[in-house]
Amino acid sequence: MHETTMLLIEVGTLLLGLSFLARGARRAGLSPIPLYLLAGLAFGHGGLLPLSASEEFFEVGAEIGVILLLVMLGLEYSPSELVTSLRKSARSGVTDALFNAVPGAAFALLLGWGPVAAVALGGVTWISSSGVIAKMLGDLGRLGNRETPVIISVLVIEDLAMAFYLPLLTAVAIGATLVEGATTLAIAVAAVLTILYVALRHGQLISRLFSAKDAESLLLGVLGLTMLVAGVAEKVNVSAAVGAFLVGIAVSGQVAHQATQVLTPLRDVFAAAFFVFFGLATDPRDIAPVLLPALALVVVTTGTKIATGYIAARRAGIGVPGRWRAGLALTPRGEFSIVIASLAVSAGIEPRLAPLATAYVLITVVVGPVLMRLTDSPRFKAAVRRHARPTP
Repeated sequence: MHETTMLLIEVGTLLLGLSFLARGARRAGLSPIPLYLLAGLAFGHGGLLPLSASEEFFEVGAEIGVILLLVMLGLEYSPSELVTSLRKSARSGVTDALFNAVPGAAFALLLGWGPVAAVALGGVTWISSSGVIAKMLGDLGRLGNRETPVIISVLVIEDLAMAFYLPLLTAVAIGATLVEGATTLAIAVAAVLTILYVALRHGQLISRLFSAKDAESLLLGVLGLTMLVAGVAEKVNVSAAVGAFLVGIAVSGQVAHQATQVLTPLRDVFAAAFFVFFGLATDPRDIAPVLLPALALVVVTTGTKIATGYIAARRAGIGVPGRWRAGLALTPRGEFSIVIASLAVSAGIEPRLAPLATAYVLITVVVGPVLMRLTDSPRFKAAVRRHARPTP
């Protein structure tokens, strides 16, 4: 059979299957991300029915998926909101990094994976899933809650920190010298500051490049600018994902709102391809040996994430129920954790990092939404009231 024919059959069958998985996940109140990963594992290397013709397609789709995920995250925040979040939640951002990156790094060292893998695994456990959390906040009707701005602030700081972390990880992964690493980081810092300056001072000029009234032109324009900046960022050793995120920050106003509308379906398609490809590239037989370590890491870092949100909400003057909701909401990890693991594995750091990250994300994405719903149960509310009641 012709290779193109097989490509169409494989891609069509897999996308159709993913649609049923996504619908089932939504009905169960879960994120479809773990199901996409499982689908990739089932049809990847060592899976039940390995795909042959479409793997390259999903590899390219995965690259586009990362770019779209990040530009969509950037579109959620205006430059002024970004600066305000940084000012108000800087201390919480430091607490978040210490509480959640250190356990992952220490875990890698305990497993004997070395310092470079420790830097990567620290990032995997540090970053919460903005996509999963935003979806759950909307599904649970909590977007107007008092603790929600605290949650968003922590996520914004994490997303921005990736602009510096990802280039640093790339430099460390390829074995760059101290001077090369410092140069890469300096370029990343300069690029981030330049784009932030342009977004803050001249964001309207960038937005005027596009028309919010012409959906087709807007889709092509924003997508084209995002991929162009992402490619240039990659060329100067700054992550393409970071470049895409900063493009989203730079676009503002009605254009940003309309861009979100037209890019969302495209994001959903290629984001699914991204998670599927990560599963395709991971041999499910490699997950069994790291399943117990992944569970142990989930237990530890779920506790540290809850503490992070609780402390951040307390600093903002939120009541005890809101503190718990903030902490439990931050527990899912997702897209950035997979991006970090992909970078590490492609650089040949530690082959077991990919299956560990896959198992880790699968567990947190399933457990996270369950924990978020836990705060609505009568027993939990009663326990919180007893805890919050002042002792006589």
